[in-house]
Parts: sequence; C-alpha cells; structure tokens
Amino acid sequence: MFIRHRFGILLFIAACAFTSMSVSAHAILVDSTPKPNGTLPAGHVALTFKYNSKIDQSRSRLTLIRPDHSETVLPIASDSRLNELDSGAELAPGAYVIRWQALALDGHITRGDVPFTVIAKP
Repeated sequence: MFIRHRFGILLFIAACAFTSMSVSAHAILVDSTPKPNGTLPAGHVALTFKYNSKIDQSRSRLTLIRPDHSETVLPIASDSRLNELDSGAELAPGAYVIRWQALALDGHITRGDVPFTVIAKP
C-alpha cells in the first residue's frame, strides 16, 4: 500500500512537470508596440513584439495588413533581443493589423493578430 501511494505521488509530480514544460514551450506574446486596439501617430512606427520565451527569429514572421487589406511581410531587425520580434514601417492614418507568427526554439508555433489605428500627427 505504501509503495503504491508513493508511486501515485511520483506519477502525479511527473505529470505536473510535463504539463508545465509543454505550456512554457509556447512563445506567448506578453507585450507589444503597438498595443492591441491602440493608437499611434502617423509616420515611422517602431514595432516591438515581446514573448515569454526565446524565439527563432529567422523563422518567425510579422505581416502588416494595411487599411486596403494588402499585406506586407516586414523584415525582422537583426539586433532584436532573443525573445522579441522588432521591425518598423512608414504608416499613414488608417486601421491596421499586425499578424505575428512566433516559432519557439523547441519548435512550437504560436500566432495572433494585433489590430491598431494610426492617426494623423497633431
């Protein structure tokens, strides 16, 4: 009985450890510029997407969707931090979306959209 109880506890601990490892493997967006549904002034806009883990920047992607629904894949800055995708773009007033795709170093891909609005400079 004691051995079975101890085995059950070890099995539970192993399951919890496996679950927490698989959850932390995904690159989760934790902060961005622009903020979701945020507003930025027109002109050159610096784009920064921060994740909770290191990502493979060469196989991750930022796609700018313009007000006319055209899409442009943005270059990722070579000096981005290991947990960031950084880029920039010249933007006129309108409604935009950044579609991001981040590849965690363990091979898990996460995706999402960040809609935002660009307004005329005051």
